[in-house]
Amino acid sequence: MNAITTKTNSFQLDLKKVFFYISIFVFQYNFGQDFNEMFNKGNSAYNEGNFEKAISHYNSILEKGKHSSDLYFNMGNAYYRLNRVAESIFYYEKAKQLDPSSDKIKLNSSFAENMTIDSIEELPKSQIEEIKIKVFRILSDRNWAILTVILSWLFLVMFSLYLFNNKSNTKRTFFSLSSICLFVLIFSLSISYLSQKEKESNQFAIIFSNQLNIWPEPNERGEIKFILHKGTKVNLLENLEEWKKIRIANGSEGWVKNPELKSLSSN
Repeated sequence: MNAITTKTNSFQLDLKKVFFYISIFVFQYNFGQDFNEMFNKGNSAYNEGNFEKAISHYNSILEKGKHSSDLYFNMGNAYYRLNRVAESIFYYEKAKQLDPSSDKIKLNSSFAENMTIDSIEELPKSQIEEIKIKVFRILSDRNWAILTVILSWLFLVMFSLYLFNNKSNTKRTFFSLSSICLFVLIFSLSISYLSQKEKESNQFAIIFSNQLNIWPEPNERGEIKFILHKGTKVNLLENLEEWKKIRIANGSEGWVKNPELKSLSSN
C-alpha cells in the first residue's frame, strides 16, 4: 500500500513539473508574440511614412528590455528619415555592436555620418589592429558565447567517447576530434575575453549637444582646442566632476564640460 502511495505522489510531482514547464513555454511564446506584434506595427508605421509612430512602437520594445540589431537598425532608419542625425547614428552604432559584419547597417550608418557637421578623418590602423578588428567582427559577442557553449559540450562528448571506447582506431578519432574542439574552444574563449576587455577599455558615446567646446584642460582658462557638434562619435576617457575627457577618431583629445552624451555601452 505504501509503495502505491509513493508512486502516486511521484506521478503527481512529475505532472506538476510538466505543467510548470509548459506554462513557462506558453508565457515565453506569448511574450515573444507580443514583441513581434509591436515590431510589425512599427514596420507598418514606417512603411506608411509615419516615422514618429514607428519609433514609438520600437521604443515600447526597448522599454521592456528587448533589443536586437534589426530593431536598432530600423530605429536608425526612422530617425534618419526625420533628419535627426544624432539619434540615427546612435542606433546604427548600437546595431553594429550586435551585428558588426552587416553591410546594410554599415552603408546606412555612413549615410547618416555624412549628414554630421564634423568631418573627422580616422587615424590609420596597423595591420595587427586591422586583423584584430576583423577577427572580433567574425561573430557578435552573443554568437561567440553561443559558440563557446556548443564547443564545450562537443569537447565533453568527444572526450567521453574517447575514454569509454575500446577500439584503438575509434579512440584515436575521438581523441583527435576532442583536441580540435578544445583548441577552437580556447580560441573562442580568448576572443570573447579580449573583445570584452576591448569594449571595457574603449567606452564610446554619441554627442547630443548642438555644439561642444573642447578645452585642453578641465577648466575654461585656456583657449578652446576645437569644437564638436551633434552626431559625432567620441571615446570617453576620464571623468572629473562636471568634466569629461574625450578622444575623437583622428586621435585628438580634450575636455568637455557638462556634455550631452549618450553612451553606446548601455542597452
